[in-house]
Order: sequence, then C-alpha cells, then structure tokens
Amino acid sequence: MDIKEKLKLIIDALQDKKAEDIKLIDISEISVLADYFVIAGGSNKSQIQTLSDNVCEKLGKAGFPEKQIEGYSTANWILIDFGDIIVHIFDKENRLLYDIERLWRDGKPVEI
Repeated sequence: MDIKEKLKLIIDALQDKKAEDIKLIDISEISVLADYFVIAGGSNKSQIQTLSDNVCEKLGKAGFPEKQIEGYSTANWILIDFGDIIVHIFDKENRLLYDIERLWRDGKPVEI
C-alpha cells in the first residue's frame, strides 16, 4: 500500500466519524518528521477519541498500526504517529491556540 492509499484510509476514517475541517499538508520537502500532516477537529472529548480510535482501527486492519499515540486521555489534542504520516486531532480551543496550519505554512496544502 502506498502513502496515498494510507492517506485515503485516514481521511475516510475521519469523515466516517464526522471530523471537522480536515486539512492535509505535504511536509516532505521541509521536514524529516514525516511526509504528511493530517489535521482535523472534533467537537468534544468523546468524538475526538472516537476519531482517533477509528483511524487507528482502519490503518491497523490494513497492516499499519500506529507507532505512537499521545494525548488520548485528555483528548484536547491527540497526535497519532504512523511514521510517514502524523495525524493531529484537536478540540476547537487547542486547534486555534496551536495553529499547526500556520506553523507549517511552508508545507504544501493538498486537496482532499
């Protein structure tokens, strides 16, 4: 499975659980952390955890378990590391506060 197929699985998993304002940024030319950031929002702790669970379940079934997950218990910003793709799921307040899209503006926005 190539990276585009993994991205599609992640986007589909987020859309299935009604994630808000999904953004995809190609950071492959500006960072060694990963090739892509996927950024999404949720409206409450339960939804944010459900979004995270669904992404991990779908990629795990496809043979790509997460390498690391951070912030699950508080669920105001969950970070899921798949190696070449990092998924950020925020609540509204923390998404505005950390403004990942602005911090990584040198990356290339990708149409979903």
